Amino acid sequence: MADSQTFTRIALALPGTVSAPHFDRTAFKVKRTFATHAADGLSANLKLTPEEQQFKCMVAPELFEAIDNGWGRQGWTTMHLQPANEKDIAAALEMAHAHAVPGRPSKR
Repeated sequence: MADSQTFTRIALALPGTVSAPHFDRTAFKVKRTFATHAADGLSANLKLTPEEQQFKCMVAPELFEAIDNGWGRQGWTTMHLQPANEKDIAAALEMAHAHAVPGRPSKR
């Protein structure tokens, strides 16, 4: 079982990542935001491609769910932290981070 501190530690360990306030959340970004962490520490939103989102939601529905709006249709996905482990968080953050790295083409 993971927690807010685990998520933050892993996110900030990714190359070039900084954190900043984002409304009622904390955003993690390189060139652009790839994840936001909820103030209550229970969930995070990750920017995946729609195909990655569909796959994650299919194989681990207890961890991932598509955000039910236009942002979700672009790939933004909620990750529930309590049922996740450190490996789950690291894999999801690395996937989202890859789309925010300068010079890397985004998969849209």
